[in-house]
Amino acid sequence: MDIKKVFKNNELWIAEKLEKDKNYFSDLSKGQNPDILYIGCSDSRVTAEELMGVQPGEVFVHRNIANMVISIDLNVMSVLEYAVGTLKVNHVVVCGHYFCGGVRAAMNAADLGLINPWLRNIRDVYRLHKKELNKIEDETKRYNRLVEINVQEQCVNLIKTAVVQRHIKSRGLKVHGWVFDIETGKLIDLKIDFSKILEEIMEIYDLGNFSHEML
Repeated sequence: MDIKKVFKNNELWIAEKLEKDKNYFSDLSKGQNPDILYIGCSDSRVTAEELMGVQPGEVFVHRNIANMVISIDLNVMSVLEYAVGTLKVNHVVVCGHYFCGGVRAAMNAADLGLINPWLRNIRDVYRLHKKELNKIEDETKRYNRLVEINVQEQCVNLIKTAVVQRHIKSRGLKVHGWVFDIETGKLIDLKIDFSKILEEIMEIYDLGNFSHEML
């Protein structure tokens, strides 16, 4: 790819926006009021705004390898605190995608250097759900089922945080788990039953009179 083409594309994009609305960029500069925090994968094939059909300012986006929510990752935790606590988004979405390279790498026994500690979190998800996953004989189906389960576990990780618990309790913040099917372009709501999942463990992760029944 010719990097100079990026700047030419930018000029064309500016002209297109201004042709439709001469105040587009001046209005955009006045601030943001997103309703959704989207936590997705860094995969170059998965563009958050495009697959949702949203405009700049409507969604606050964080992306990392395999859409992980790890409690000691200050990046995702800072994004979460700012989006939920300051921007007051009403929805937090974890969106994975089928044929995720990060999930695939975690399924294989290989030393991948610096990425090993990151992938270990996905391997931990596999370990927790090994019984279900190992019953799936078809490798591709097992792989994509791990994608779904990983989304579920990252959503649970969100609900374990103090900021999410506070805002679920105070204003009804909602957590969602989605998967993007690259083969069809379809966005799928996994409709995760968080109350059922958290029923037995919330007494451990409750940080202050929070009830799983609020979900």
